[in-house]
Amino acid sequence: MAVQKNRKTRSKRDKRRTHQKIKKPAVSMDPLTGDIHLRHHVSPDGIYRGEQVVGVEPELDDD
Repeated sequence: MAVQKNRKTRSKRDKRRTHQKIKKPAVSMDPLTGDIHLRHHVSPDGIYRGEQVVGVEPELDDD
């Protein structure tokens, strides 16, 4: 098992951690509807790259 011989300084530790930040998700806007969705994902309306690919059924109210 590897055990360090000398203590890492704050500077070396923080330089290593600079790449561990959270990135913003890549979003795009659908040209037909104007909906914002994740890239390479189907929009909430079921449209992908300008075509209807998933049929969205209307919600039924159970009153």
